[in-house]
Amino acid sequence: MLKIGIIGGSGLDDPDFIQNADEIKVDTPFGEPSSTLMTGKIGDAEAVIIARHGKKHQLSPTQVNYRANIQALKSQGVTHIVATTACGSLRTVIGRGDFILPDQFIDFTRHRKITFFDSFEQGAKHTPMAEPFDADLRQALLATSNNLGYKIHDGGTVITIEGPRFSTKAESHMFRIWGGDIINMSVAPEVILANEAGIPYSAVAMSTDYDCWKEDEVPVSWEEILAVFNKNADRVKQLLIQFILNNPNLSSNNKV
Repeated sequence: MLKIGIIGGSGLDDPDFIQNADEIKVDTPFGEPSSTLMTGKIGDAEAVIIARHGKKHQLSPTQVNYRANIQALKSQGVTHIVATTACGSLRTVIGRGDFILPDQFIDFTRHRKITFFDSFEQGAKHTPMAEPFDADLRQALLATSNNLGYKIHDGGTVITIEGPRFSTKAESHMFRIWGGDIINMSVAPEVILANEAGIPYSAVAMSTDYDCWKEDEVPVSWEEILAVFNKNADRVKQLLIQFILNNPNLSSNNKV
């Protein structure tokens, strides 16, 4: 039976679509997670929701305790994780408001804890990362989005930068040359840690801007990101709800 962990990104820190909601505080060996966990049900499936940046969006991308967040979800026995995130588009074909299901990432962060395995005293741990986003989870989300008539891009490489500043034009053009399709500040190390924890993970990204590479567009601003994401937040919620309702028995190869 599906037990979904949802990591709320910008504009989705307090989703209102969970029934029998209860709030629980969880401590982990890696410190406190970003927020208390909200537990409840969506249809027949159990759901556990965490606000990535805190209930008041008080945590910058670098301050987020990604290890504690993933460990907190694992402690609740989630079978899958879906993360929502705003992103910038590095491709003309990805427009504002489009959804993207990335299948690859490039980690351009510098100051984050990126592994649960700081020590090899209990043996070396090297986690495969060739296919970091779970294929079955992505396909289920893709089918749901298509059924809802949403514009969605199947696959793509997300560049995660440290933040909180946005890219320079030189960096933005470099990321395009590298093969990046979208850019954000949160997918890494989140997806890395989910893989280390053995929990299938997928991100639903919504394009809100064109970073700063596109010369005929005004460079990205935080106000613009919030405006686009909030305008389309209900579509993200509907995507998650319908995905959960239609996939109550989604298979899992996790090791929780």
